[in-house]
Amino acid sequence: MALLLRTVARQGLYSSRLQFGVVYRHAVPMATTAKEELNTYLAKNTRLNRPVSPHVSIYRWSVPMMMSISHRGTGVALSSGISAFAIAALVLPESYPYYLDLIHSMSFGPQFLAFSKFALAFPVAYHSFNGVRHLIWDIGKGFKIPQVYGSGYTVIALTILTSVALAAM
Repeated sequence: MALLLRTVARQGLYSSRLQFGVVYRHAVPMATTAKEELNTYLAKNTRLNRPVSPHVSIYRWSVPMMMSISHRGTGVALSSGISAFAIAALVLPESYPYYLDLIHSMSFGPQFLAFSKFALAFPVAYHSFNGVRHLIWDIGKGFKIPQVYGSGYTVIALTILTSVALAAM
């Protein structure tokens, strides 16, 4: 329905034909193929000595750039982890206390357990604090470059402190 309304709004019914509730246009075949168009574009840019579009590898990595990528990554990791845990809880034959006792019986050292707790707490804390940072941006605050870097370093510091405190519990 949205496609129908968009087509009608953009081109009007005068250039289209309505049949069975669907708008059809008479398509005119293209004079050139996409490959020919690309070759023409590249030849023109070469003739005018224009640079090729830059790749990610030439950019200088900045704190806001890395934090944006990390925020997306932690979001995907957290939602994947929660989904995997839920599916495992549904599929595995035993109950949760059985698997908890199984982990306790493996007698991992305290360093491994602390590291595991830190590894679980870090993405949750980071995604939460950086999410608050994004909410502040949504209300229109903190867009100046010093504020962006300051809030980024604040998020990193709070994430580390919170993760260490949760891992020590």
